[in-house]
Amino acid sequence: MSAAASRQQPPWHAPSGVMSRLTVYNSLTRTKNHFVPLDPRGKEVTWYCCGPTVYDAGHLGHARNYISTDILRRLMRDYFGYDVLFVMNITDVDDKIIVRARQEHFLAEFRQKHSCITDPAVLNTALSAFHAYTGRNLPLLEKGTQPDSYEKESKRAYSSVLEGGTITGQGTPGENEAKLKMHIKTLSSASRAIVMAKKDTSSISDDEFYGLTGDILQQYLDSLYGSSIDPEEYGIFAKLTQHWERHFNEDLRSLNCLPPDIVTRVSEYIPENVAFVERIVNNGFAYKTPDGSVYFDIKAFEAAGNNYARLEPWNRNDKELLADGEGSLAKKSGVEKRSDADFALWKSSKPGEPSWPSPWGRGRPGWHIECSAMSSKVLGRQMDIHSGGIDLAFPHHDNEIAQSEAYWTESTPNCTSKSSQNHQWVNYFLHMGHLSISGSKMSKSLKNFTTIRTALEKQWTARGLRIVFLMGGWKERIEVTDDVVSAARAWEATVNVSFTSHLRTGKRNTDSFNKKFFTNVGALIAEQEGTLESGALIPQPFREEEHQLWEQLREAKAKLDDALCDSFNTPAAMGTLSDLISKANIYISTSQKTHLGLAAIKGVARWVTRIVGIFGLVASSAGPDGGDRIGWGSGSSVGGLGQDGAGSLTPRDITHRYLQPFSTFRDKMRKLAAFHKDSPIALEILKICDTTREDLRAVDVYFEDQFPSHRSYVRFVPKDGAKVFPDSQTTALRFVRPFSVFRDKMRQLAIKNSKSDAITKEILLECDSVRDNDLTNLGIYLDDRDAGQPALIKFVPREQLVADREERLTKAAEVARKKEEARLERERLEREKVEKGRLSHLEMFRTSEYKEWDEEGIPIRDAGGEEITKSRGKKLRKDWERQKRLHEEWLKRESDGG
Repeated sequence: MSAAASRQQPPWHAPSGVMSRLTVYNSLTRTKNHFVPLDPRGKEVTWYCCGPTVYDAGHLGHARNYISTDILRRLMRDYFGYDVLFVMNITDVDDKIIVRARQEHFLAEFRQKHSCITDPAVLNTALSAFHAYTGRNLPLLEKGTQPDSYEKESKRAYSSVLEGGTITGQGTPGENEAKLKMHIKTLSSASRAIVMAKKDTSSISDDEFYGLTGDILQQYLDSLYGSSIDPEEYGIFAKLTQHWERHFNEDLRSLNCLPPDIVTRVSEYIPENVAFVERIVNNGFAYKTPDGSVYFDIKAFEAAGNNYARLEPWNRNDKELLADGEGSLAKKSGVEKRSDADFALWKSSKPGEPSWPSPWGRGRPGWHIECSAMSSKVLGRQMDIHSGGIDLAFPHHDNEIAQSEAYWTESTPNCTSKSSQNHQWVNYFLHMGHLSISGSKMSKSLKNFTTIRTALEKQWTARGLRIVFLMGGWKERIEVTDDVVSAARAWEATVNVSFTSHLRTGKRNTDSFNKKFFTNVGALIAEQEGTLESGALIPQPFREEEHQLWEQLREAKAKLDDALCDSFNTPAAMGTLSDLISKANIYISTSQKTHLGLAAIKGVARWVTRIVGIFGLVASSAGPDGGDRIGWGSGSSVGGLGQDGAGSLTPRDITHRYLQPFSTFRDKMRKLAAFHKDSPIALEILKICDTTREDLRAVDVYFEDQFPSHRSYVRFVPKDGAKVFPDSQTTALRFVRPFSVFRDKMRQLAIKNSKSDAITKEILLECDSVRDNDLTNLGIYLDDRDAGQPALIKFVPREQLVADREERLTKAAEVARKKEEARLERERLEREKVEKGRLSHLEMFRTSEYKEWDEEGIPIRDAGGEEITKSRGKKLRKDWERQKRLHEEWLKRESDGG
C-alpha cells in the first residue's frame, strides 16, 4: 500500500433501506451520512458502546463520554422513535486491572503483617521502595538520593519541568512532562512520610504513613511478589473489578444515564473470545508465536484486499499509540511478530497473570478482541452504531474493525482468496469528543483527574454537566472555561433551576425570579386553578399576542427538528429552546396586566418539558409524547416539597408548617388595629381578619380568637377524618393560597392609605417580614406584582431562597457598614475643621518662620530678613483668607452656644 493511500480512508458503503431525515457525523467517512438502519422496516437500531475498564473511579472525562452517548441514545429512542438495542461492555480482564489488583493485594497483605510503623520492616521496605521508584522513574536524579535530600535534589535535576518547561528545554511540555511531575509529586509525599517516621514514629500515624507511601510501596511489593499469584486465583482480580463496576453503575445513575439493555463482561465471554480468535487464525489472518500468543496478521489481511485502519489510517505507524494499545504487560522485546504493527488477539500469560485454557496454551484475550467477540455474539455479523471516546479510534476501534471483518469474511465467488471488502461490520461509528480542563485532558495514569463523585459533591450537578455537553456538542472537544460554565448556568437559570446568582443588589430582585420559566408557569397555573376552584371563569383570549406565541412555538419545533436531524446538533437545539422561553417570558410580562392566555403558555411549557426530558435533564424521560407534565418532574422537589405522594403530613404537621405562621401574621394585624384604634383603617383590618377566619372554615381551618390578648389558636380538623396528606405542592397550596390572599389585602389596604395613616408602614414591614422569613423557610416565594394583582405563589428550593435572603442581608449589611463609615468620616472631618478654626487668622503666621508682618498678620519678611516674594505673598494671603472664614465660623458657633 502506498504512503498516500495509507493516509486516506477506504470507501464506505451506504446501507440500503428506510432513509430518514437524520444525518450523523460518521467517523468512517469523517462527514455526515444519512442514517439508514439495518432493519428493513427502519424501526430497530443495534448499538454497541465501549464501556469502562473497571480498575479505578470514573472521572469527568468519562462523564463526558457516557452523558453524551446517553443524550444521543435518548434522541434516537424518544425523539426519532427508534427501538434501540443498546449493548455495553465491561472490561474486567486487562493489563491495568492485573497490575492494580496485584498491587492492592500485596499492599493489603503487607499492612496486615506490619500494621504499625514502629515495626522496622515498614521503614526498611519503604526506603527500598523509594530507591526503586526513583531509579525507575527519575533517571536524572543522582543515584542513591536519600529521602531527606530528595526535595532539594529533585528541584535541581528537574527544575525546567517543575517551572513549566520541557525535559529537553525545547518545545512545549506534553504527556512526558506530566508523567515526570506526577512521579516527582509521588516521591515528594513518600519522602516526607519517611523522613517524619525516621525522626519520630509518633509524629505520623500509621494510616497517614501508608497513605503517603502507598503508591511506591505497592509497586515495589508487586515487583517482588507479583509472579507468585496463581493464574487461576481469579478472586484477587474480581475483587477489584466488581468493586469498581458497582462504583461505575452508581455514577451512571447519579448522572441520570440510562442503563444498558445488555451488559457484556469479558470474564463471562472467555470461550467466545477463544472461538473468535480461532476462526480468524483459520481464515488466515492471524498466527501463533512461540510463546503461545496469537497476533493479527495485518499484511495478510491487506494482501487479501482488505483495508486496515479504516478510521485513522494516518496513525497506523504511530509507535506510541501502537504500544499503548498492546498494554503495559506486553513483552517489550523477544516477541516474534511478523510486523511491529501486528496486535495481540490472545496473550500468553506470564507468571502472576490470570489465564484460561486455549488451543495455544494458557492465556487471556487481547484488549481489542474482547469487544469484537462479545458484540458479535450479541448483535451478529453487523451493527448499526458503534460508539466510544475519540481517544479509542486508533488503534482500539480500528483493530476491532479489522479483526471483526477478518472473522466474518467469506470467500468471494470464483476467487480463492478471502476478502471482507463487501462486509461492513459497523455502518456508523460515533466518537465522543474530549473534555479538557485548563488545557489538559484527564488521565487516570497521570492522576490529574477529578472523579465524578467529587465533581457532583463539590462543583457540579448532573443536570449542569449535561447542559455543558448539550451546549458543547457531542463530537466536539470541550474546554471547560469560566465562560462555558457561566453560559451553562445562564441557560439552566433561564429554564428555572439556579437561583444562586440572581441578586446583584441589596434589594429583592423579583425580575430575576420571573425569568425562571418553569417556576413562573407553574405558579400561574396554580393561580388559575385557584380561580376555578372559587367558581369563577378564566378569560381565554386569543388576540394577536396569543396567535404570535403559538406561531413562535411552531417555528421553534421546526428549528429544533432541523437541528437534531443535522447530526444531533444539540447546541443549536438548546439555543432554540432558550429563544422560545425568552419570547414566552416576554409574553407573560406584557400580558399579566391585561389578560394572560395561559393556553399558549401551557403549550410552550409542555413542549419544552418534553424536549428537556428527552435530553435527560430530568430524572426520568418524558417519553416521546411528553404528556401534560410541566417542569423538571419528579426528582426536582422544590421548597422541601416533592411531588404528590413523595412523603406524608399529619394534620398537626400541616398546622405547624403552614397555619401557625398564618395565624401569627393575622394576630399581628389585629394587634396593630387595636393599638391604632383611632386609625381610619383599623376597623377595616379587623373586618378582613374576621372574614378570613370565616372563609378558612371551607378548608377545615379554624381560628379561635382570644380577647383582650388578640391571640388566636389555630386548628386543622379535616371533615373526612383524614389522618395523612401528601407532602406536596398541592397540599401546600390549599393553605398557602388563603394566607397569600390575606396578606395581599393587608398590603393593598396599606398602599392605598400610605399617605394618610402611620399604621400603613408597620403593615408593609410585617408583610415583607412574613414573605422573607416565614415563607422563605418553607421554600415558598411570593412574587408581589403591580397594578393591584395578587402575589404569585412560587415553589422554590428552600436552600436557594435562604441563600438568596442571606446574600441580600449580607449586601444590606455591607451597605449599612459603608454608610456608617462615611458618616463617621464626615464627623471626623467636621471635628478637624472646627478644631482648625480655633486659631485666629491674625495669629496663624506669627511664628519663628517669619520676622515681620503687616497689620493683618500676613508675613512681609522671613526669619532671615528676606522680603517675601510676590508669588509667595499671594499664596500666604489665600491661606490667610481661608483661615479667616474658618475662624469666623468657629466664633459664630461659640457665640451660639457650641
